[in-house]
Amino acid sequence: MLETIQQLLNEVEAFKADNLQQVEEFRIKLLGKKGSITQLFAEFKNVPVEQKKEIGQKINVLKDAVQDKISSIKEVLENKDEEGEKVDITRPGTQNEIGTRHPISLVKNEMISIFKKLGFSVAEGPEIEDDWHVFGALNFPPEHPARDMQDTFFIEKNPDILLRTHTSSIQVRTMQTQKPPIRVVCPGRVFRNEAISARAHCIFHQIEGLYIDENVSFADLKQTLLYFAKELFGENVKIRLRPSYFPFTEPSAEMDVSCTICGGKGCNVCKHTGWLEIMGCGMVDPNVLEACGIDSKKYSGYAFGMGLERIAMLKYEIRDLRLYFENDVRFLKQFKSAL
Repeated sequence: MLETIQQLLNEVEAFKADNLQQVEEFRIKLLGKKGSITQLFAEFKNVPVEQKKEIGQKINVLKDAVQDKISSIKEVLENKDEEGEKVDITRPGTQNEIGTRHPISLVKNEMISIFKKLGFSVAEGPEIEDDWHVFGALNFPPEHPARDMQDTFFIEKNPDILLRTHTSSIQVRTMQTQKPPIRVVCPGRVFRNEAISARAHCIFHQIEGLYIDENVSFADLKQTLLYFAKELFGENVKIRLRPSYFPFTEPSAEMDVSCTICGGKGCNVCKHTGWLEIMGCGMVDPNVLEACGIDSKKYSGYAFGMGLERIAMLKYEIRDLRLYFENDVRFLKQFKSAL
């Protein structure tokens, strides 16, 4: 038996394997139910008493040698790379590439931080809304074009349910559940049935603001927006307010900022005017306040809303809105420095 044990030890020492299958076959050959070492243990009962200690120790040494050999070869095989080459564990590791924030997220977070300095909090709401929160409470008449299928994605089975076209629905929900003073910004994704181009998309992001309290004036609105523009685009930026019309504000205006891409000289983004429209704004219509349960004789307020994609275009000099949705890593890598 001692001779058999020595032969097996020599076999273990000489064993080599190119794959894990060969290692498993070797293990079964020696340690399996019918393996050589298992048979040695079965024959051990026939060993003379005076030899039991020596032979028992030899068998245990053999068994340990087999297990060590199998473990060492497995470790080598499992550490091989795809080309079958042994990995040098002393080499410096490959640096993992760090992900980046999307430019829309960067702009949204920066804008929220600016408005938080002015005391605004963040409000959120559902993307699938009903007609009243999106249109009815905001003073949209039944025949308003925004209700048409060309502009709004309605849910076919229930024409009263739709994908929100603006985050103003969050303002409505806020006015219903909170008492003045109210000062919130409402960021979120919105949907409109529009043709996709360099300047428009059927999915985009908005951030809207609402401030309601006693004696709120248009001057308060103008100063808030001027502060916001200078914080976001720099001290040299200029703004202008042009009279406009929205069903939910009166008076209403559209705000332009001087184009940061061309410096006001004119380019394809600003249509060679030197100005770029970024938001609509105005004083909240008394009908909207009353529809949400707020006394319009006691309280007044202003509201504003803008597209995040347009703001990001100005801030990062992006000339095509479609880049935001293509998930091109080459495009996203540019924003590492903004982390």
